[in-house]
Amino acid sequence: MTAPDGVEVTGPLHERYDEILTPEALSFLATLQREFGARRKELLAARAEREKQLAAGGTLDFLPETAHIRADDSWRVAEPAPGLVDRRVEITGPTDRKMTINALNSGAKVWLADFEDANTPLWENMIQGQINLRDALDRTIDFTDPKTGKSYALRPDEELATIVVRPRGWHMEEKHVLVDGEPMSGSLFDFGLYFFHCARRQLAKGKGPYFYLPKMESHLEARLWNDAFNLAQDELEIPRGTIRATVLIETITAAFEMEEILYELRDHSAGLNAGRWDYLFSVIKKFRSRGAEFVLPERNAITMTAPFMRAYTELLVRTCHKRGAHAIGGMAAFIPSRKDPEVNKVAFEKVRADKTREANDGFDGSWVAHPDLVPVCREVFDGVLGDKPNQRDRLREDVKVSAADLLAFDKTPGEITEAGLRNNIDVALRYLATWLGGNGAVAIHNLMEDAATAEISRSQVWQWINNGVTLKEGQKVTKELVEKIMDEELAGIRAELGQAYDEPRYNQAVALFKEVTLADEYAEFLTLPAYERMP
Repeated sequence: MTAPDGVEVTGPLHERYDEILTPEALSFLATLQREFGARRKELLAARAEREKQLAAGGTLDFLPETAHIRADDSWRVAEPAPGLVDRRVEITGPTDRKMTINALNSGAKVWLADFEDANTPLWENMIQGQINLRDALDRTIDFTDPKTGKSYALRPDEELATIVVRPRGWHMEEKHVLVDGEPMSGSLFDFGLYFFHCARRQLAKGKGPYFYLPKMESHLEARLWNDAFNLAQDELEIPRGTIRATVLIETITAAFEMEEILYELRDHSAGLNAGRWDYLFSVIKKFRSRGAEFVLPERNAITMTAPFMRAYTELLVRTCHKRGAHAIGGMAAFIPSRKDPEVNKVAFEKVRADKTREANDGFDGSWVAHPDLVPVCREVFDGVLGDKPNQRDRLREDVKVSAADLLAFDKTPGEITEAGLRNNIDVALRYLATWLGGNGAVAIHNLMEDAATAEISRSQVWQWINNGVTLKEGQKVTKELVEKIMDEELAGIRAELGQAYDEPRYNQAVALFKEVTLADEYAEFLTLPAYERMP
Protein backbone atom coordinates (compact mmCIF):
# COMPACT_ATOMS: atom_id res chain seq x y z
CA MET A 1 0.00 0.00 0.00
CA THR A 2 1.31 3.46 -0.94
CA ALA A 3 0.93 6.10 1.75
CA PRO A 4 1.39 9.86 1.26
CA ASP A 5 4.47 11.61 2.63
CA GLY A 6 4.36 11.85 6.40
CA VAL A 7 1.66 9.19 6.79
CA GLU A 8 2.40 5.72 8.17
CA VAL A 9 -0.11 2.90 8.59
CA THR A 10 1.12 0.49 11.26
CA GLY A 11 -1.97 -1.73 11.49
CA PRO A 12 -2.15 -5.01 9.55
CA LEU A 13 -3.69 -4.85 6.08
CA HIS A 14 -6.33 -7.51 5.56
CA GLU A 15 -8.61 -8.26 2.65
CA ARG A 16 -10.25 -5.16 1.13
CA TYR A 17 -8.50 -2.73 3.50
CA ASP A 18 -6.88 -1.16 0.43
CA GLU A 19 -10.38 -0.08 -0.67
CA ILE A 20 -10.65 2.14 2.41
CA LEU A 21 -7.03 3.12 3.08
CA THR A 22 -6.41 4.54 -0.37
CA PRO A 23 -3.62 7.11 -0.90
CA GLU A 24 -6.29 9.75 -1.55
CA ALA A 25 -8.19 8.90 1.66
CA LEU A 26 -4.99 8.91 3.72
CA SER A 27 -4.00 12.26 2.25
CA PHE A 28 -7.43 13.61 3.25
CA LEU A 29 -6.94 12.30 6.80
CA ALA A 30 -3.50 13.90 6.97
CA THR A 31 -4.99 17.25 5.93
CA LEU A 32 -7.54 17.06 8.75
CA GLN A 33 -4.94 16.01 11.32
CA ARG A 34 -2.41 18.68 10.35
CA GLU A 35 -5.03 21.39 10.42
CA PHE A 36 -6.78 20.47 13.67
CA GLY A 37 -4.50 18.16 15.69
CA ALA A 38 -2.88 20.94 17.71
CA ARG A 39 -6.22 22.63 18.51
CA ARG A 40 -7.57 19.30 19.69
CA LYS A 41 -4.71 18.97 22.17
CA GLU A 42 -5.26 22.54 23.41
CA LEU A 43 -8.93 21.79 24.06
CA LEU A 44 -8.07 18.60 25.93
CA ALA A 45 -5.69 20.63 28.09
CA ALA A 46 -8.51 23.11 28.73
CA ARG A 47 -10.66 20.21 29.94
CA ALA A 48 -7.98 19.21 32.42
CA GLU A 49 -7.65 22.78 33.69
CA ARG A 50 -11.41 23.08 34.19
CA GLU A 51 -11.38 19.82 36.11
CA LYS A 52 -8.64 21.13 38.41
CA GLN A 53 -10.80 24.15 39.19
CA LEU A 54 -13.74 21.93 40.10
CA ALA A 55 -11.56 19.70 42.27
CA ALA A 56 -10.36 22.82 44.10
CA GLY A 57 -13.92 23.76 45.03
CA GLY A 58 -15.09 25.57 41.91
CA THR A 59 -18.55 25.27 40.43
CA LEU A 60 -20.32 25.45 37.08
CA ASP A 61 -22.60 28.16 35.72
CA PHE A 62 -23.87 29.47 32.41
CA LEU A 63 -21.05 31.38 30.73
CA PRO A 64 -21.20 35.18 31.11
CA GLU A 65 -19.04 35.68 27.99
CA THR A 66 -21.65 33.98 25.78
CA ALA A 67 -24.75 35.53 27.35
CA HIS A 68 -25.36 37.51 24.15
CA ILE A 69 -25.80 34.25 22.19
CA ARG A 70 -28.38 32.96 24.66
CA ALA A 71 -30.19 36.32 24.72
CA ASP A 72 -30.41 36.67 20.94
CA ASP A 73 -33.74 35.15 19.92
CA SER A 74 -33.18 35.66 16.20
CA TRP A 75 -30.90 32.76 15.27
CA ARG A 76 -31.99 29.23 14.38
CA VAL A 77 -30.18 26.11 13.26
CA ALA A 78 -30.52 24.85 9.70
CA GLU A 79 -33.78 23.18 8.70
CA PRO A 80 -33.72 19.37 9.06
CA ALA A 81 -31.95 17.57 6.22
CA PRO A 82 -33.56 14.74 4.17
CA GLY A 83 -33.82 11.60 6.27
CA LEU A 84 -33.63 13.56 9.53
CA VAL A 85 -37.05 15.22 9.59
CA ASP A 86 -38.81 12.30 11.34
CA ARG A 87 -36.60 10.68 13.98
CA ARG A 88 -39.20 9.18 16.28
CA VAL A 89 -37.24 5.99 16.83
CA GLU A 90 -33.49 5.51 16.48
CA ILE A 91 -31.54 2.31 16.99
CA THR A 92 -27.92 2.23 18.10
CA GLY A 93 -25.22 -0.34 17.66
CA PRO A 94 -21.72 -1.12 16.41
CA THR A 95 -20.84 -1.39 12.73
CA ASP A 96 -20.19 -5.13 12.50
CA ARG A 97 -21.74 -6.74 9.46
CA LYS A 98 -24.68 -8.45 11.16
CA MET A 99 -25.65 -5.38 13.19
CA THR A 100 -25.39 -3.16 10.13
CA ILE A 101 -27.97 -5.28 8.31
CA ASN A 102 -30.28 -5.76 11.30
CA ALA A 103 -30.23 -2.07 12.22
CA LEU A 104 -30.99 -0.91 8.70
CA ASN A 105 -33.82 -3.46 8.45
CA SER A 106 -35.18 -2.72 11.95
CA GLY A 107 -37.93 -0.26 11.01
CA ALA A 108 -36.20 2.52 12.95
CA LYS A 109 -36.01 5.91 11.28
CA VAL A 110 -32.30 6.32 12.10
CA TRP A 111 -29.41 3.99 12.83
CA LEU A 112 -26.59 5.38 14.96
CA ALA A 113 -23.68 3.50 13.41
CA ASP A 114 -21.35 3.46 16.37
CA PHE A 115 -17.55 3.61 16.26
CA GLU A 116 -17.57 4.79 19.87
CA ASP A 117 -19.11 3.45 23.10
CA ALA A 118 -20.81 0.37 21.62
CA ASN A 119 -17.63 -0.53 19.77
CA THR A 120 -14.18 -1.72 20.75
CA PRO A 121 -11.55 0.24 18.79
CA LEU A 122 -9.68 -2.79 17.51
CA TRP A 123 -8.03 -1.90 14.22
CA GLU A 124 -10.07 -4.61 12.52
CA ASN A 125 -13.33 -3.20 13.90
CA MET A 126 -12.55 0.32 12.72
CA ILE A 127 -11.64 -0.58 9.13
CA GLN A 128 -14.15 -3.39 8.65
CA GLY A 129 -16.85 -1.05 9.97
CA GLN A 130 -16.01 1.45 7.24
CA ILE A 131 -16.19 -1.34 4.64
CA ASN A 132 -19.57 -2.43 6.01
CA LEU A 133 -21.05 1.07 5.81
CA ARG A 134 -19.89 1.51 2.24
CA ASP A 135 -21.24 -1.92 1.27
CA ALA A 136 -24.55 -1.09 2.92
CA LEU A 137 -24.90 2.09 0.88
CA ASP A 138 -24.03 0.14 -2.27
CA ARG A 139 -26.52 -2.57 -1.19
CA THR A 140 -23.86 -5.24 -1.63
CA ILE A 141 -23.74 -6.22 2.03
CA ASP A 142 -24.67 -9.69 3.27
CA PHE A 143 -23.67 -11.93 6.16
CA THR A 144 -23.90 -15.60 7.08
CA ASP A 145 -23.47 -16.47 10.74
CA PRO A 146 -20.76 -19.17 10.92
CA LYS A 147 -22.27 -20.59 14.12
CA THR A 148 -25.90 -20.91 13.03
CA GLY A 149 -25.68 -20.79 9.25
CA LYS A 150 -28.38 -18.09 9.21
CA SER A 151 -28.05 -15.56 6.39
CA TYR A 152 -28.75 -11.84 6.61
CA ALA A 153 -29.38 -9.35 3.79
CA LEU A 154 -30.97 -5.95 3.34
CA ARG A 155 -34.67 -6.00 2.60
CA PRO A 156 -35.22 -5.16 -1.05
CA ASP A 157 -37.27 -2.16 -2.15
CA GLU A 158 -37.79 -0.90 1.40
CA GLU A 159 -36.71 2.37 2.93
CA LEU A 160 -33.88 1.64 5.29
CA ALA A 161 -32.93 3.57 8.41
CA THR A 162 -30.92 6.74 7.82
CA ILE A 163 -27.26 6.16 8.72
CA VAL A 164 -25.80 8.57 11.28
CA VAL A 165 -22.19 7.78 12.19
CA ARG A 166 -20.78 8.32 15.67
CA PRO A 167 -16.98 8.77 15.59
CA ARG A 168 -14.84 8.43 18.68
CA GLY A 169 -14.58 11.33 21.13
CA TRP A 170 -11.83 13.94 21.02
CA HIS A 171 -9.86 12.17 23.76
CA MET A 172 -9.23 9.03 21.67
CA GLU A 173 -6.40 8.48 19.20
CA GLU A 174 -5.96 6.05 16.32
CA LYS A 175 -2.57 4.59 17.10
CA HIS A 176 -2.35 2.60 13.88
CA VAL A 177 -2.14 5.70 11.67
CA LEU A 178 0.71 8.14 12.27
CA VAL A 179 0.78 11.59 10.72
CA ASP A 180 4.20 13.24 10.91
CA GLY A 181 5.20 10.66 13.51
CA GLU A 182 2.22 11.10 15.88
CA PRO A 183 -0.99 9.07 16.27
CA MET A 184 -3.88 10.89 14.66
CA SER A 185 -7.14 11.85 16.32
CA GLY A 186 -9.58 8.94 16.48
CA SER A 187 -12.41 11.42 15.92
CA LEU A 188 -10.94 12.79 12.69
CA PHE A 189 -9.96 9.29 11.52
CA ASP A 190 -13.50 7.89 11.87
CA PHE A 191 -15.18 11.01 10.52
CA GLY A 192 -12.71 11.48 7.70
CA LEU A 193 -12.85 7.95 6.30
CA TYR A 194 -16.64 7.83 6.32
CA PHE A 195 -16.98 11.28 4.80
CA PHE A 196 -14.37 10.61 2.11
CA HIS A 197 -15.92 7.34 0.97
CA CYS A 198 -19.62 7.79 1.70
CA ALA A 199 -20.59 11.47 1.50
CA ARG A 200 -21.31 11.37 -2.22
CA ARG A 201 -22.90 7.93 -1.90
CA GLN A 202 -25.34 9.34 0.65
CA LEU A 203 -26.07 12.40 -1.48
CA ALA A 204 -26.79 10.17 -4.47
CA LYS A 205 -29.46 8.47 -2.35
CA GLY A 206 -31.11 11.79 -1.51
CA LYS A 207 -29.71 12.02 2.02
CA GLY A 208 -26.31 13.14 3.23
CA PRO A 209 -23.31 12.54 5.49
CA TYR A 210 -24.70 12.74 9.02
CA PHE A 211 -22.94 12.36 12.36
CA TYR A 212 -23.46 12.02 16.11
CA LEU A 213 -20.75 13.87 18.08
CA PRO A 214 -19.90 12.38 21.51
CA LYS A 215 -18.21 13.41 24.76
CA MET A 216 -18.14 17.14 23.98
CA GLU A 217 -17.36 19.35 26.97
CA SER A 218 -17.64 22.89 25.57
CA HIS A 219 -18.84 25.03 22.67
CA LEU A 220 -15.20 25.50 21.66
CA GLU A 221 -15.05 21.79 20.95
CA ALA A 222 -18.17 22.20 18.81
CA ARG A 223 -16.41 25.03 16.96
CA LEU A 224 -13.53 22.66 16.21
CA TRP A 225 -15.96 20.16 14.71
CA ASN A 226 -17.62 22.89 12.66
CA ASP A 227 -14.27 23.99 11.25
CA ALA A 228 -13.41 20.36 10.42
CA PHE A 229 -16.74 20.02 8.60
CA ASN A 230 -16.08 23.14 6.53
CA LEU A 231 -12.59 22.02 5.55
CA ALA A 232 -13.81 18.52 4.66
CA GLN A 233 -16.63 19.84 2.50
CA ASP A 234 -14.29 22.28 0.75
CA GLU A 235 -11.70 19.56 0.07
CA LEU A 236 -14.28 17.31 -1.59
CA GLU A 237 -16.07 20.24 -3.27
CA ILE A 238 -19.31 19.51 -1.44
CA PRO A 239 -21.38 22.56 -0.42
CA ARG A 240 -20.95 23.77 3.14
CA GLY A 241 -23.96 22.85 5.28
CA THR A 242 -24.32 19.43 3.65
CA ILE A 243 -23.01 17.69 6.76
CA ARG A 244 -25.46 17.50 9.67
CA ALA A 245 -24.48 16.62 13.21
CA THR A 246 -26.39 15.80 16.37
CA VAL A 247 -24.44 16.49 19.55
CA LEU A 248 -24.75 14.19 22.53
CA ILE A 249 -25.11 16.28 25.67
CA GLU A 250 -23.45 13.71 27.87
CA THR A 251 -21.18 15.81 30.06
CA ILE A 252 -22.21 18.08 32.90
CA THR A 253 -20.09 20.92 31.48
CA ALA A 254 -21.81 20.73 28.07
CA ALA A 255 -25.20 20.99 29.80
CA PHE A 256 -24.31 24.58 30.66
CA GLU A 257 -23.42 25.36 27.01
CA MET A 258 -26.23 23.76 25.00
CA GLU A 259 -27.27 26.95 23.19
CA GLU A 260 -23.66 27.85 22.43
CA ILE A 261 -23.02 24.37 21.02
CA LEU A 262 -26.04 24.68 18.73
CA TYR A 263 -24.86 28.14 17.72
CA GLU A 264 -21.36 26.99 16.77
CA LEU A 265 -22.78 24.20 14.62
CA ARG A 266 -25.89 26.04 13.49
CA ASP A 267 -25.36 25.54 9.73
CA HIS A 268 -24.56 21.87 10.33
CA SER A 269 -26.76 21.17 13.36
CA ALA A 270 -29.29 18.36 13.53
CA GLY A 271 -30.05 18.82 17.23
CA LEU A 272 -29.04 17.49 20.63
CA ASN A 273 -29.37 14.11 22.31
CA ALA A 274 -29.75 13.33 26.01
CA GLY A 275 -26.82 10.95 26.49
CA ARG A 276 -27.99 9.95 29.93
CA TRP A 277 -25.46 7.26 30.83
CA ASP A 278 -22.35 9.23 29.96
CA TYR A 279 -23.98 12.22 31.65
CA LEU A 280 -24.10 10.31 34.93
CA PHE A 281 -20.50 9.23 34.41
CA SER A 282 -19.51 12.87 33.84
CA VAL A 283 -21.25 14.04 37.02
CA ILE A 284 -19.43 11.41 39.07
CA LYS A 285 -16.10 12.12 37.39
CA LYS A 286 -16.18 15.91 37.66
CA PHE A 287 -17.17 15.95 41.35
CA ARG A 288 -15.59 12.67 42.43
CA SER A 289 -13.48 14.12 45.24
CA ARG A 290 -15.82 16.79 46.57
CA GLY A 291 -17.38 14.99 49.52
CA ALA A 292 -20.69 13.45 50.55
CA GLU A 293 -23.01 16.02 48.92
CA PHE A 294 -21.64 15.01 45.50
CA VAL A 295 -21.91 11.23 46.03
CA LEU A 296 -24.81 9.77 44.07
CA PRO A 297 -26.76 6.63 44.98
CA GLU A 298 -25.87 3.35 43.25
CA ARG A 299 -26.40 3.53 39.51
CA ASN A 300 -29.54 1.41 39.23
CA ALA A 301 -31.29 3.66 41.77
CA ILE A 302 -30.77 6.85 39.72
CA THR A 303 -33.78 7.35 37.48
CA MET A 304 -34.61 10.01 34.93
CA THR A 305 -37.03 11.53 37.45
CA ALA A 306 -34.17 12.51 39.81
CA PRO A 307 -34.30 16.34 40.07
CA PHE A 308 -30.92 17.00 38.45
CA MET A 309 -31.65 14.58 35.58
CA ARG A 310 -35.10 16.09 35.11
CA ALA A 311 -33.59 19.59 34.90
CA TYR A 312 -31.07 18.41 32.31
CA THR A 313 -33.60 16.78 29.99
CA GLU A 314 -36.18 19.55 30.27
CA LEU A 315 -33.55 22.18 29.51
CA LEU A 316 -32.40 20.16 26.50
CA VAL A 317 -35.88 20.05 24.97
CA ARG A 318 -36.46 23.74 25.68
CA THR A 319 -33.09 24.72 24.18
CA CYS A 320 -33.48 22.63 21.03
CA HIS A 321 -37.02 23.73 20.19
CA LYS A 322 -36.23 27.37 20.90
CA ARG A 323 -33.61 27.12 18.12
CA GLY A 324 -35.55 24.91 15.71
CA ALA A 325 -33.51 21.78 16.45
CA HIS A 326 -34.49 18.20 17.18
CA ALA A 327 -34.34 16.94 20.77
CA ILE A 328 -33.60 13.21 20.89
CA GLY A 329 -34.16 11.15 24.03
CA GLY A 330 -31.85 8.68 25.71
CA MET A 331 -31.07 5.02 25.41
CA ALA A 332 -33.47 2.32 26.55
CA ALA A 333 -30.88 -0.19 27.70
CA PHE A 334 -33.30 -3.01 28.52
CA ILE A 335 -32.85 -6.11 26.35
CA PRO A 336 -35.88 -8.33 25.71
CA SER A 337 -35.44 -12.04 26.32
CA ARG A 338 -36.79 -14.42 23.71
CA LYS A 339 -36.61 -17.23 26.28
CA ASP A 340 -38.13 -15.65 29.40
CA PRO A 341 -41.61 -14.07 28.97
CA GLU A 342 -41.52 -12.51 32.43
CA VAL A 343 -38.24 -10.71 31.75
CA ASN A 344 -39.69 -9.64 28.43
CA LYS A 345 -42.82 -8.23 30.05
CA VAL A 346 -40.83 -6.21 32.57
CA ALA A 347 -38.48 -4.89 29.87
CA PHE A 348 -41.31 -3.75 27.60
CA GLU A 349 -43.13 -2.04 30.49
CA LYS A 350 -40.01 -0.14 31.54
CA VAL A 351 -39.19 0.92 28.00
CA ARG A 352 -42.77 2.05 27.35
CA ALA A 353 -42.81 4.12 30.55
CA ASP A 354 -39.45 5.68 29.70
CA LYS A 355 -40.44 6.58 26.13
CA THR A 356 -43.86 7.87 27.24
CA ARG A 357 -42.17 10.30 29.62
CA GLU A 358 -39.84 11.50 26.85
CA ALA A 359 -42.58 11.91 24.25
CA ASN A 360 -44.79 13.81 26.69
CA ASP A 361 -41.87 16.05 27.66
CA GLY A 362 -41.47 17.14 24.04
CA PHE A 363 -38.68 14.96 22.70
CA ASP A 364 -38.87 14.35 18.95
CA GLY A 365 -37.62 10.77 19.14
CA SER A 366 -35.59 8.39 21.23
CA TRP A 367 -33.07 5.55 21.21
CA VAL A 368 -33.36 1.80 21.62
CA ALA A 369 -30.57 -0.78 21.65
CA HIS A 370 -32.46 -3.79 20.27
CA PRO A 371 -34.64 -4.29 17.16
CA ASP A 372 -37.43 -5.84 19.25
CA LEU A 373 -37.87 -2.51 21.04
CA VAL A 374 -38.33 -0.46 17.87
CA PRO A 375 -42.12 -1.13 17.72
CA VAL A 376 -42.55 -0.13 21.37
CA CYS A 377 -40.77 3.20 20.92
CA ARG A 378 -42.54 3.88 17.62
CA GLU A 379 -45.96 3.14 19.12
CA VAL A 380 -45.38 5.62 21.96
CA PHE A 381 -44.17 8.43 19.70
CA ASP A 382 -46.90 7.69 17.14
CA GLY A 383 -49.42 8.26 19.91
CA VAL A 384 -48.01 11.72 20.67
CA LEU A 385 -46.89 12.87 17.22
CA GLY A 386 -49.67 11.39 15.11
CA ASP A 387 -49.03 12.43 11.50
CA LYS A 388 -46.52 15.13 12.50
CA PRO A 389 -42.86 14.22 11.86
CA ASN A 390 -41.70 15.87 15.07
CA GLN A 391 -42.81 18.34 17.75
CA ARG A 392 -40.20 21.05 17.30
CA ASP A 393 -43.04 23.56 17.45
CA ARG A 394 -43.62 22.65 21.11
CA LEU A 395 -41.42 25.34 22.64
CA ARG A 396 -41.68 24.36 26.32
CA GLU A 397 -41.57 28.00 27.40
CA ASP A 398 -42.75 26.79 30.80
CA VAL A 399 -39.29 25.34 31.48
CA LYS A 400 -37.04 27.43 33.71
CA VAL A 401 -33.82 25.71 34.74
CA SER A 402 -31.12 27.31 36.89
CA ALA A 403 -27.52 26.31 37.47
CA ALA A 404 -28.54 25.13 40.93
CA ASP A 405 -31.15 22.82 39.39
CA LEU A 406 -28.53 21.14 37.18
CA LEU A 407 -26.26 20.71 40.21
CA ALA A 408 -28.88 19.44 42.68
CA PHE A 409 -27.18 16.07 43.13
CA ASP A 410 -27.90 15.94 46.87
CA LYS A 411 -31.64 15.75 46.13
CA THR A 412 -31.30 12.39 44.38
CA PRO A 413 -33.23 9.65 46.20
CA GLY A 414 -31.63 6.25 46.60
CA GLU A 415 -29.17 4.22 48.63
CA ILE A 416 -25.74 2.65 48.37
CA THR A 417 -25.97 -1.03 49.24
CA GLU A 418 -23.72 -4.05 49.14
CA ALA A 419 -25.83 -5.36 46.26
CA GLY A 420 -25.18 -2.12 44.36
CA LEU A 421 -21.45 -2.38 44.98
CA ARG A 422 -21.44 -6.00 43.86
CA ASN A 423 -23.41 -5.14 40.73
CA ASN A 424 -20.95 -2.41 39.79
CA ILE A 425 -18.01 -4.78 40.19
CA ASP A 426 -19.71 -7.67 38.41
CA VAL A 427 -20.82 -5.55 35.43
CA ALA A 428 -17.42 -3.89 35.09
CA LEU A 429 -15.54 -7.19 35.08
CA ARG A 430 -17.89 -8.85 32.58
CA TYR A 431 -17.87 -5.83 30.33
CA LEU A 432 -14.12 -5.28 30.37
CA ALA A 433 -13.45 -8.94 29.56
CA THR A 434 -15.74 -8.70 26.55
CA TRP A 435 -14.43 -5.27 25.49
CA LEU A 436 -10.85 -6.51 25.50
CA GLY A 437 -12.04 -9.38 23.33
CA GLY A 438 -13.31 -6.99 20.68
CA ASN A 439 -17.00 -6.48 21.53
CA GLY A 440 -18.15 -3.13 22.95
CA ALA A 441 -21.91 -3.76 23.25
CA VAL A 442 -22.65 -6.49 25.77
CA ALA A 443 -25.94 -7.84 27.13
CA ILE A 444 -25.47 -8.33 30.88
CA HIS A 445 -28.40 -9.17 33.18
CA ASN A 446 -30.89 -8.13 30.46
CA LEU A 447 -29.31 -4.69 30.04
CA MET A 448 -27.21 -3.52 27.12
CA GLU A 449 -23.96 -2.36 28.65
CA ASP A 450 -21.50 -0.20 26.75
CA ALA A 451 -18.45 1.84 27.69
CA ALA A 452 -20.62 4.53 29.31
CA THR A 453 -22.29 2.20 31.79
CA ALA A 454 -18.97 0.51 32.56
CA GLU A 455 -17.53 3.97 33.26
CA ILE A 456 -20.33 4.65 35.75
CA SER A 457 -19.70 1.34 37.49
CA ARG A 458 -15.98 1.76 38.00
CA SER A 459 -16.23 5.50 38.77
CA GLN A 460 -18.78 4.96 41.50
CA VAL A 461 -16.56 2.37 43.14
CA TRP A 462 -13.57 4.75 42.99
CA GLN A 463 -15.66 7.59 44.43
CA TRP A 464 -17.08 5.47 47.23
CA ILE A 465 -13.60 4.31 48.25
CA ASN A 466 -12.08 7.79 48.15
CA ASN A 467 -14.96 9.48 49.97
CA GLY A 468 -15.22 6.91 52.76
CA VAL A 469 -18.77 5.88 51.88
CA THR A 470 -20.54 3.48 54.23
CA LEU A 471 -22.94 0.95 52.73
CA LYS A 472 -26.50 0.67 53.97
CA GLU A 473 -25.51 -2.58 55.69
CA GLY A 474 -22.82 -0.77 57.71
CA GLN A 475 -19.62 -1.71 55.91
CA LYS A 476 -17.22 1.04 54.87
CA VAL A 477 -16.18 0.83 51.21
CA THR A 478 -12.43 0.25 51.21
CA LYS A 479 -9.94 -1.14 48.72
CA GLU A 480 -9.80 -4.32 50.78
CA LEU A 481 -13.60 -4.77 50.68
CA VAL A 482 -13.67 -4.14 46.93
CA GLU A 483 -10.91 -6.71 46.32
CA LYS A 484 -12.74 -9.25 48.48
CA ILE A 485 -16.03 -8.74 46.62
CA MET A 486 -14.19 -8.78 43.31
CA ASP A 487 -12.78 -12.22 44.08
CA GLU A 488 -16.24 -13.46 45.06
CA GLU A 489 -17.94 -12.05 41.96
CA LEU A 490 -15.21 -13.45 39.74
CA ALA A 491 -15.75 -16.88 41.27
CA GLY A 492 -19.45 -16.58 40.52
CA ILE A 493 -18.77 -15.62 36.90
CA ARG A 494 -16.37 -18.56 36.54
CA ALA A 495 -18.96 -20.98 37.93
CA GLU A 496 -21.69 -19.56 35.70
CA LEU A 497 -19.67 -19.69 32.49
CA GLY A 498 -18.00 -23.04 33.09
CA GLN A 499 -15.89 -24.07 30.10
CA ALA A 500 -16.72 -20.78 28.36
CA TYR A 501 -14.78 -18.86 31.04
CA ASP A 502 -11.80 -17.20 29.37
CA GLU A 503 -9.13 -17.15 32.09
CA PRO A 504 -6.55 -14.95 30.31
CA ARG A 505 -9.19 -12.44 29.26
CA TYR A 506 -10.65 -12.16 32.76
CA ASN A 507 -7.16 -11.82 34.21
CA GLN A 508 -6.72 -8.84 31.90
CA ALA A 509 -10.09 -7.46 33.00
CA VAL A 510 -9.16 -7.77 36.68
CA ALA A 511 -5.84 -5.97 36.13
CA LEU A 512 -7.57 -3.18 34.22
CA PHE A 513 -10.37 -2.87 36.79
CA LYS A 514 -7.84 -2.52 39.60
CA GLU A 515 -5.96 0.12 37.62
CA VAL A 516 -9.03 2.31 37.08
CA THR A 517 -10.71 1.68 40.44
CA LEU A 518 -8.16 1.06 43.17
CA ALA A 519 -5.40 3.49 42.13
CA ASP A 520 -5.13 6.74 44.06
CA GLU A 521 -5.09 8.70 40.80
CA TYR A 522 -8.34 8.59 38.85
CA ALA A 523 -8.15 7.51 35.18
CA GLU A 524 -10.07 9.99 33.01
CA PHE A 525 -11.44 7.27 30.72
CA LEU A 526 -11.10 3.53 31.23
CA THR A 527 -10.94 3.13 27.44
CA LEU A 528 -7.53 4.84 27.36
CA PRO A 529 -5.59 2.25 29.41
CA ALA A 530 -7.76 -0.46 27.83
CA TYR A 531 -6.75 0.70 24.34
CA GLU A 532 -3.09 0.55 25.38
CA ARG A 533 -3.57 -3.17 26.07
CA MET A 534 -4.80 -3.78 22.52
CA PRO A 535 -2.54 -4.80 19.64
